[in-house]
Amino acid sequence: MPKYRKMLSDINAPYVQSLMRLIETQSKTTLANWSIGYALKYVLPIYEKAYPNDPRCRNALDAALEWMDGKVKLPYVKNIILNECHAAAREATDEPAAQAAARTCGQVAATIHSPRHSLGLALYGALAIAYDKLGLEAKWDAIVDVAADECGKMEAALRAVAIEDEPNPATIKWSC
Repeated sequence: MPKYRKMLSDINAPYVQSLMRLIETQSKTTLANWSIGYALKYVLPIYEKAYPNDPRCRNALDAALEWMDGKVKLPYVKNIILNECHAAAREATDEPAAQAAARTCGQVAATIHSPRHSLGLALYGALAIAYDKLGLEAKWDAIVDVAADECGKMEAALRAVAIEDEPNPATIKWSC
């Protein structure tokens, strides 16, 4: 099997930079709700199509939402993210779209801990969607075009829920 890229890696791409600038203006709560909601609707189904009997990625997203509702403690959620969701991603080596989807789920669930993880929606999720739409044999330039378009949809979804002049924007130190 050929080696596939696990994430979009051009952090300087205009569509990534635009999304990063918008992320910087929003609260951790807004970012978590946006990224988890988007992943549930558009990314998780890619994983579940490949692994219909594996609940680990859904468990991570659900646990993050439960934490936001005050129903569980952060260590409980972190354990699911690190020991279930990331394990699902490591094990999905034969399904690159599903692997990218699992990585997405782990990253967006971790947004409750660190808001910079919300960018994982774009870096992993857009790639999962592009692989799913075009197939694994598509040329990289075509994959990037679909991923860039998806990042635009992600940004539009965040703009739709963004708080104008958010009084408590997340403090984000990008380390990518």
